[in-house]
Amino acid sequence: MEQLGLDRLTGIIAFARSASLGSYTAAAHSLGISPSAVSKSVQRLEQRLGLSLFTRTTRALTLTPEGRDLHERALRLLHEAEEIEQAAVAARSEPAGTLKVTAPFPIGVHVLAPALPRFRERYPKLSIDLRLGDRFADLIEEGIDVAIRVGELADSQLITRRLAPHWLCTFASPGYLERRGTPQHPDDLIHHECVNFRFRSTGQALRWPFRIGGRTVEITPQTGITTDFSDAVAAIVVAGGGIGISPTYVAAPYVARGLLVPVLREFAVERSAIVALWPGSRRSSPNVKALLAFLEEVFPAASHWDTMVVEGTR
Repeated sequence: MEQLGLDRLTGIIAFARSASLGSYTAAAHSLGISPSAVSKSVQRLEQRLGLSLFTRTTRALTLTPEGRDLHERALRLLHEAEEIEQAAVAARSEPAGTLKVTAPFPIGVHVLAPALPRFRERYPKLSIDLRLGDRFADLIEEGIDVAIRVGELADSQLITRRLAPHWLCTFASPGYLERRGTPQHPDDLIHHECVNFRFRSTGQALRWPFRIGGRTVEITPQTGITTDFSDAVAAIVVAGGGIGISPTYVAAPYVARGLLVPVLREFAVERSAIVALWPGSRRSSPNVKALLAFLEEVFPAASHWDTMVVEGTR
């Protein structure tokens, strides 16, 4: 039997990742190589096998019947390789190597990234590969060690730990409130300029939650400006664009500098939770254990951003 060469194994990895993510570009980003390298690697694999694995269009890759069968087999092979690697990592007591972490943009930029230098000081042999985005990656497929996400996400292959509450509150600049007055109730928003957030995944505008009379009520205010990036909401509101809703950890630095003021904070809602997720295969990894212990410091039970914004409202 012909020995499996490195080039052929590379082709299988490139094919499996492209099939799972639906494009060479996404696969290239995941693997840290160029899209052309992924494409050529898959094409060489097809030539060796004498099979067409994808039906290619300008927008997406679709697996052929032969491709679907090979994809299932390739995933089994990669999962076995993953278990071999994790067994070797678990046998090591000191954190070392590369730790792949994914998080949404706001949490990654405002909470996690500023803390990572401190983490690296403790574990200088450990390198961090931080990937930011709202797309929920397949942790096992993409080799992610730990994901930080908002909301409880059910997956039997993943272990979940709650890190912190996820508070939403409305904010405005002092200058705006001086010009237009301060609303005393969510119903007063009809008389104000509002800035809203739109989800990239669905295109839907965020419904603003408020705690009124012991229950959570959601409204969609009339908005003059809508954006799909939470930091842009804060920037617009700081510039006097109106009242906007934001996670407290995004707004807190602006509040500390006097650029934003919490409004309607007695109606603020703990919308969901910030959670950490990791594959069961990483359970014994010293790298993952070190990060999870560190995250308990980064996300304390009483965070400074929540205390600053919603202290005394409950």
